[in-house]
Amino acid sequence: MRIPLSWLREYAQVPADATAEDVMADLVKVGLEEEDVHRPTDSISGPIVVGQVLSLVKEPQSNGKTINWCQVRVVPEGQPQTLTHEGIDPSGVQGIVCGAHNFTEGDKVVVTLPGAVLPGDFAISARTTYGHLSAGMIASVRELGIGEDHDGILVLSTLGLDPEVGSDALELLGLYDQAAEINVTPDRSHCFSIRGVAREYAHATGTSFTDPAAGIAVPAASGPGYPVRIADDAGAYAAPGCDRFVARTVTGVDASRPTPPWMASRLRLAGMRSISLVVDISNYVMLELGQPLHFYDADALRGGIVVRRAVAGEQLQTLDDKVRTLHEQDVIIADDRGPIGVAGVMGGAETEVSSTTTRVLIEAAHFSPIAIARSRRRHKLPSEASKRFERGVDWEVADEAAQRAVELLVELAGGTAEDTATDEGTRPAPAVIDLPEGFASRLIGVDYTPEQVQGTLADLGAIVEEVPGGLRVTAPSWRPDLRIREDLVEEVARLVGYDKIPSTLPVAPPGRGLTRVQQQRRRVLQGLADAGLVEVLSYPFASAAQNDAFGTPTAGEAVAAVKLANPLSAEFGFLRTSILPGLLETARRNLSRGFRDLAVYEAGLVYLPGDTLGSAEIPPLGARPADEVLDGLDAGLPVQPQHIGAVLFGHDSAPAAGSTPRAYDWASALDVARLIGDILGVELVVGQGSHQAFHPGRTAALALRSGEHVGYAGELHPKLLAELDLPARTVAMEIDADALFEAAADLVVARPLSTYPLSTQDVALVVDRDVVAGDVLETLRLGAGELLEDVALFDVYQGPGIEDGKKSLAFGLRFRAADRTLTADEASASRTAAVAAAAEKFGAVQR
Repeated sequence: MRIPLSWLREYAQVPADATAEDVMADLVKVGLEEEDVHRPTDSISGPIVVGQVLSLVKEPQSNGKTINWCQVRVVPEGQPQTLTHEGIDPSGVQGIVCGAHNFTEGDKVVVTLPGAVLPGDFAISARTTYGHLSAGMIASVRELGIGEDHDGILVLSTLGLDPEVGSDALELLGLYDQAAEINVTPDRSHCFSIRGVAREYAHATGTSFTDPAAGIAVPAASGPGYPVRIADDAGAYAAPGCDRFVARTVTGVDASRPTPPWMASRLRLAGMRSISLVVDISNYVMLELGQPLHFYDADALRGGIVVRRAVAGEQLQTLDDKVRTLHEQDVIIADDRGPIGVAGVMGGAETEVSSTTTRVLIEAAHFSPIAIARSRRRHKLPSEASKRFERGVDWEVADEAAQRAVELLVELAGGTAEDTATDEGTRPAPAVIDLPEGFASRLIGVDYTPEQVQGTLADLGAIVEEVPGGLRVTAPSWRPDLRIREDLVEEVARLVGYDKIPSTLPVAPPGRGLTRVQQQRRRVLQGLADAGLVEVLSYPFASAAQNDAFGTPTAGEAVAAVKLANPLSAEFGFLRTSILPGLLETARRNLSRGFRDLAVYEAGLVYLPGDTLGSAEIPPLGARPADEVLDGLDAGLPVQPQHIGAVLFGHDSAPAAGSTPRAYDWASALDVARLIGDILGVELVVGQGSHQAFHPGRTAALALRSGEHVGYAGELHPKLLAELDLPARTVAMEIDADALFEAAADLVVARPLSTYPLSTQDVALVVDRDVVAGDVLETLRLGAGELLEDVALFDVYQGPGIEDGKKSLAFGLRFRAADRTLTADEASASRTAAVAAAAEKFGAVQR
């Protein structure tokens, strides 16, 4: 919201020498946010004066143009020229070349004399052109920065002005004024008006405030005005779309009259361009009082006005010349022919006021914020009116706003006010709030006196009554955001001063902190980062093809996924069922930017729909749904387990002298998964796996000791890597973190370090080629007994010396006793038992 200071001074005691910066500094004290300063004189400076064309000689040029050689008087006749800049003629008459042709002798115009600077840092000086010394410029509206018209120069009589020659044109056009721009938060709708900002300025400075609405005398109507009927029986949550509609009529309007410069200047500084006198009056009253108005060409109306909901399929051509198909929940203004406006958003083209309009019907209504906000979003049609209505408008000011518009149409457009009036509907009841004694002090932590609380609320415009136990406060009509006692306390804290609230560090209550799962998650993520991986965050959206490829291990198997109703991109229209698609897209993007070695990981939710997805209906807003309704909503949500994934390609380090980088392979992905298990104290069982997105022979299936499958690790499928333009041998892993969190012990206890020596023995076993090495390893572990501390596969061999269809698996076995030094015979006996178990189960033969 931009606030011209000259306008603000009419209703608030703003010092004459105060700047826009000063005003914003005061408004910040009451919680408003400063945005910008708008000061025309920052880009334009004089001497710029009113001149009168004494003579005009048309001179055709060889280039086809015709220029005017003008003699322009810039000081009153008979008075001396007091300006002395180079190029200014002491006689008071300037010779100026002008290319415009919309003026003649005797016209008064705006003359920029040598030494002036126009917007765009355009300096004016005397220069020779078309054979003449042109000492100045006759300016157009665009050159002065007050409009877009550049078809001709500004003739002051077209604005209804006849100023004295030589007078300051900047002052005449209101260019010495300045505006402070503030950001209005959604709960401060009254600040979308000069009236509201003036009230806040008075609060901030402790000065008096003159309510512009209080100074408007609304005459008693002699009878009913234009027929209006409110017929809205389909409001959201039983709230009508319109509860009050005031209408006034003005006849004999001359809509072709120019907008006076003082009004155009204020509108321009407030961020609105001047359109026409009638439209400008509508905007002026809205900015002044905060009540949006709509003006109809009364002669274009057909029958009475009805405020109703649209019928599905109805269409309306709005003022922006677009034909819009209306929704059955749109509140519309209609006459006998059908819709003539989207209520509170934008009017229709058929009843638009034009330069030939002579009868104007003024609408000042109060609409439901919910209805207006939905219509505005539904039609993507923001407007100054909807911006105010959807935040809340003072329902009591409609009469005054309509009367103010009537007075301006009579004064400036020569109209005649009809003495009838329409006031249909009922005014909403104000909120009545009980404020317990001492509640403000308890909530804010400041010892407010009863006088401070009562006086602040009264200054706010509320009606305050003393009742047993506290105060009964009736909120003012211009503050629809005041609904509960906490709202009142917020106002007390704001107006007494936020600087009065002490800064006290709260003491954390004992016995709280991160939950068990939060602690586990943090340990895992930190451990992966410590291991050299980089955490990333990707969007949780995926394409159908991505979910099909990663959501199931079997190609061609149907994958259930949550389809988005309003996706950011049609290509990625589903919630992900795997975390890997986003990781692979991140890897691909980094590769395209020159990264050849990459190890990234991500922790996030995946979305796995069950048998029931969604609910039959959405419960209404404004009230807490019943427990069974909430249970039904919960039942319709997809299962959302937390997964952790990683993608690696390239090498684990950069090349360096004396160091050979190790290329990432399937074992690297498996190591990441095992690291997660080690951090949580959960043992992962690794077996031969199969997944359509992974390499057929280089995939590990990950499971818990209980047999529950929790993920995959290995090399990605070559065909998939080729499609994604990722390096060959790119590896990945994905694991169900929630399953690991559940399996992890509350406290991971480290095993004591034994002081007894280790006994190591190796064994090579020949088995059939299709025997899984992990199964053999597990059999060795069980067969060796309690003396076995660890067993690891360190070699797989197929070649000379090994029969066809066979392979050799070499394992390292580590033995240790907790209470003694093992003898070689004890270690050998355990090894022999382990080999025997493998021979019995797999037919393994020791090499």
